[in-house]
Amino acid sequence: MRSVDVLVIGGGPAGTTAAALLAEQGYTVTLFEKDEHPRFHIGESLLPGNLPILESLGVLEEVSAIGVYKPGADFTGPDGEVFAFRFERALGATERHAFQVKRSEFDLILFDNAVRKGVDAHQRHQVTGVHRQGAHSSVTYTDEAGRERSLCAKLVIDASGRDNFLARARGWHAKSRRHASAAVFGHFAEVERRADELAGNISVYWFEHGWIWMIPLRGNVMSIGAVCAPDLLRQRTTDLETFLRAILEQVPDAARRVEQAVAVSPVSATGNYAYRSRKLCGDGFILVGDAYAFIDPVFSSGVFLAMNSAQQCMPAARAWLRDDRRGYRDACRRYARTVNSKIAAFSWFIYRFTTPTMRDLFRNPRNDWQVEQAVISMLAGDGDGSAVVRNRIRIFKLIYFVYSLRRIPRSYTAWRDKRRSLRVAFTDETIMP
Repeated sequence: MRSVDVLVIGGGPAGTTAAALLAEQGYTVTLFEKDEHPRFHIGESLLPGNLPILESLGVLEEVSAIGVYKPGADFTGPDGEVFAFRFERALGATERHAFQVKRSEFDLILFDNAVRKGVDAHQRHQVTGVHRQGAHSSVTYTDEAGRERSLCAKLVIDASGRDNFLARARGWHAKSRRHASAAVFGHFAEVERRADELAGNISVYWFEHGWIWMIPLRGNVMSIGAVCAPDLLRQRTTDLETFLRAILEQVPDAARRVEQAVAVSPVSATGNYAYRSRKLCGDGFILVGDAYAFIDPVFSSGVFLAMNSAQQCMPAARAWLRDDRRGYRDACRRYARTVNSKIAAFSWFIYRFTTPTMRDLFRNPRNDWQVEQAVISMLAGDGDGSAVVRNRIRIFKLIYFVYSLRRIPRSYTAWRDKRRSLRVAFTDETIMP
């Protein structure tokens, strides 16, 4: 049976980042991706926090060539007023921009880069089992021809995304009882972009049952999606494109921008059920990215959290590969603190994003005590970073709490409706008929 140092499950941003970094350090790394690049994927809006990671991988210039310059994000009020949050106003040393990318192009760049770094990467290879046997794991998989095969790996890194391979196989997968949502999305041409320096912004809109994104991509393409309560999507009586357009019609500014829009991809739907694995790492395995946890994509955190976790798990991976078990346990604890801290920084905002209080605060930004700048730092990926940012985020949370006391009746109604939606979500996960 063939033996390698590391087997990586999944060829998305988390898997290719981890594989490339380990291969650079001289380890033998094999990567199995069940699909084939290029492939359609949502999650096209990067954060400034991605840029240092891309630079360390040596692909920043390639990504810049296929990306749309993203200066920040904007949120629109009910009267059509646009509130822009520019990354250049973030506190600290945060990068001042990011990119919007077609994931088919972005993921392929990362996959090809891993191959260049020496990763033995295979597409249309699906892992079917991982079994610990002494000092190694026996990994079974099917190759592109459907043949059953196996290999031995000293360390398995699960970057299987929302397949959540190890967590589901071993019963660690736990859905969040605090947040559940569904999304309908597609790519459209002939959509009006923001003017001038805001042209590359991700635009976020609220509507009665959730929120909408518009992400400008290369080639006159706009990624458009709506995140809503699962039962709303389940109750639809039209095709998905008609359903999405009906949501856009509820928001005047969004409706105006899509008057001439033409779909250039099938409109799809998915259940974005938030979850977290009960385990992050253990003897011979480490989980990275969505294989560990998934949260609502409202702040474009997905690719950043995936690549950041792949980078942050390197000390633990190296300790295991050199048989330093005590060092591995210590490194895993640090890895867990880092990953969970970043997830918590985004989650606090995500769980409250559709409340009346949060809508009002984002529509009426104020920079008292640099609170607005701290929120921008959070949007950039630094919400758990410097002490200055953390302290001002604490002030923002206090402001949120005080302000919400004035809106208890409306907040209670929103909470009640969300709880009803969650009860439906956790009794029936079927989204598509």
